[in-house]
Formats: sequence, structure tokens, C-alpha cells
Amino acid sequence: MELLDDLSHLVQNHLPLLLEGLGVMAGSLLLGGLFKWFLFRFLSAYNRRFPKLWVTGVLKCLDRPLFYFLPLLVLSMSLPLVPLRPDAFEVLRRVVEILLTSAFAWTLIGCVYVVQYRIRHKYQLDKADNFRERKLFTQLQFVKKMVIIMIVFFTVSLILMSFPTVRKIGTGLVTSAGIVGVILGFAAQRSLANLLAGFQIAFTQPIRLDDVLVVENEWGRVEEITLTYVVLRIWDQRRLILPLNYFIEKPFQNWTRTSVELLGTVFMYLDYKAPLEEMRKELTRLLPQHHLWDGRVGILQVTDFKERTMEVRILVSAADSGSAFDLRCWVREKMISFLQQHYPEALPVTRTAGTGEDPKLPFVPMEEASV
Repeated sequence: MELLDDLSHLVQNHLPLLLEGLGVMAGSLLLGGLFKWFLFRFLSAYNRRFPKLWVTGVLKCLDRPLFYFLPLLVLSMSLPLVPLRPDAFEVLRRVVEILLTSAFAWTLIGCVYVVQYRIRHKYQLDKADNFRERKLFTQLQFVKKMVIIMIVFFTVSLILMSFPTVRKIGTGLVTSAGIVGVILGFAAQRSLANLLAGFQIAFTQPIRLDDVLVVENEWGRVEEITLTYVVLRIWDQRRLILPLNYFIEKPFQNWTRTSVELLGTVFMYLDYKAPLEEMRKELTRLLPQHHLWDGRVGILQVTDFKERTMEVRILVSAADSGSAFDLRCWVREKMISFLQQHYPEALPVTRTAGTGEDPKLPFVPMEEASV
């Protein structure tokens, strides 16, 4: 009977307060969810009528973060209406505060992606002259990662420092931060060197996204620049991973540092009978037929003499490195075909000459011949 009386007393005194608290919390979350729904409905209608890149970015990147942040914000504002004991209320307030801080950090990260979305769709990398875009995207990628890391770091710090015990530990750690910093500096000096190299690359930009590089005798394009390494997409679809400080400490070739235009060379080793003037006329006739030639340079010169051949260099120009490679291959094939059909004697030959002596005559030593 006493147990039933206690249970009845508990239900009569605390159940209404519990239901009231749950109702306040559920109503707050529902109100925040409805506010988010109406906000995105309005932005969608506005974007259909007046398309804007930033509105599209908000709809794509902030949908999930605001789904949690706005209801938690309304809940935190209505939290004083929840009828709880001081100790229980403090626990609930701390939980809501942590969740709200995390959701706010997620929303800030979403805002970073909104900025990235707007810039990436305003400036396109797939056009021919994309020097400005590659420079901007390289800085954007590095700054985006640094901002996200800072947001996460400060969010975790705020959450931990909200606990009194952790705050006391943090105060003690501040006094020994110098010693810890020295120890971490020695332990992670290579990682710190990569991080500092990342800052240098982002703003001095010896390399950028989509740059064409020749590194370690490999030709490829810069596919990704992270905080610690660079991903180079090789022409045969392999990936070359290099640390950031490699591009600060070692030499490499950057074929698109200032412009994407490039000169291509074709070397031919021909006999001395090769008709140079006829070859120049043929080159002048061939180049306008190919769409990859940009019309800037198209010359043929003899650049060296060898023992049995002469070195002929054909210099052509193209809009970018890929076009220059294809144009070089095409010119090489056409010029060889031209010589094979019209001047086969111009191709390299090996000449031999005899002494003119009769092989039937006996061999006479030098001493006897002089007597």
C-alpha cells in the first residue's frame, strides 16, 4: 500500500510537470523546424524567380546544419519555461548548450562551403585561359581547410571549457604551454614544416590547381593541394603524392606558371641530302590544316651536325601543353611521310667505302715494299 501511495503521489505531483516540460521542449523543436521549413521554401521560391548563386549555395550547403541549429536555438530560448529542479535544469541546459554550440559550428562550416560554391560557379576552370581561376582556387582551397580547422578547434575548446574541471586543468596547462610547445615543436617539426610550406604555396603560388608540372621525370596536372601533400595526376591516370615542402626545397618544371601557351619541338635526324627549303614549304602548308596550331610559331631550323646526320628542329606553338603534344606527334608523322614519298634519300643512311685494292694481290709487308 505504501508503494502504491508513493507512486500515486509521484504521478500526481511530478507527471504534470514532466509532461509540461516535454511539451515545451517538443513545441520548441517543432517551432524551430517549421521556421527552417518556411525559410527554405521562401528561398527556393525566390531563387526560382531571381536565380542567385549564393541562394543556391545556401539551399545546397546549409540545409542539414540549419535543420538542427534552428530548432536547438528556439529550444535554448524557451528553456527557462521547462519546470525542472535546479540540478536537473542545469544538466539539461548544459546538454542543450553543447548541442547548440556544435550545430552552430556546423552552420559556420556550411557558410564556408557556401562561399566556395559561389566562387567555384562564378569562376570556371574548364576554359582555355584559366590562370586567374587557378590562382584563386588554390588560395581558396587552403584557406577553406584552415578556417574549418579553426572552427572545429574553437568549438571543441568552448565545449571543454564549459566544464569547471576542464577549465581548471586548462588554466594549469597554460602555465606550461611554453614547455609543451617546445616538445611538440621537436616532435612534429616535419609536419610543421609542411604546414608552413602550405602557407607559402597558397600565397606565393609556385604551383596552383590544374598546373602542368614535370616532377621526378613525370608529367601531370596538380589535382589536389592539401595541408600536408600535393596530388599530381599523371598523364596515364596514376597519382603521384608529394609532400608540400618538396616544392619549396627541390626544383621542378611548371609549364603553366604564367600562361598556358606552349612551344613544342620536333627533332628529326636526316641525311645531308635533305631538301630543307622544300621541307619548310611543306611545314608552312601543313600547319594551317590542323586546329591545334595557334598560328604564333611554325619554323624549321638546322640546329646541329652529327657524324652521319644533321639535326633538324621544327618549332610549333599551341594553346596548352596537351595540344602541343598532339600537334608535335601530328607534325612528326606528316613530315616523315612527306620525306618517304618525295625524298627517300633524305632519310638517314650508312655509307661504306672500300680501299679499291685488288683482293687477289699478295700481301707485302711495309719493310719489303720499301726495298
